[in-house]
Amino acid sequence: MNPIVIRSFSAIAGVISLAVLSGCATVQPWEKQNLAKPEMTFEGDRLDTGYIEHIYSSKEASSGGAGVGGGGCGCN
Repeated sequence: MNPIVIRSFSAIAGVISLAVLSGCATVQPWEKQNLAKPEMTFEGDRLDTGYIEHIYSSKEASSGGAGVGGGGCGCN
């Protein structure tokens, strides 16, 4: 192989490995309180989620629209 190609490949591999390794971070114990906040969950606030589901089912004029089987016709 050409020495220039080898150097280029080595340089690209070095940059990629530095980018991958710099993405790893250790979370300190005093930083974990920020990760435990309700805003950091995927589900969000339980009360707010229930309120939004109630509004959605009211607007759709059906019951069980949030993952429960059956439609609004009452024929479960």
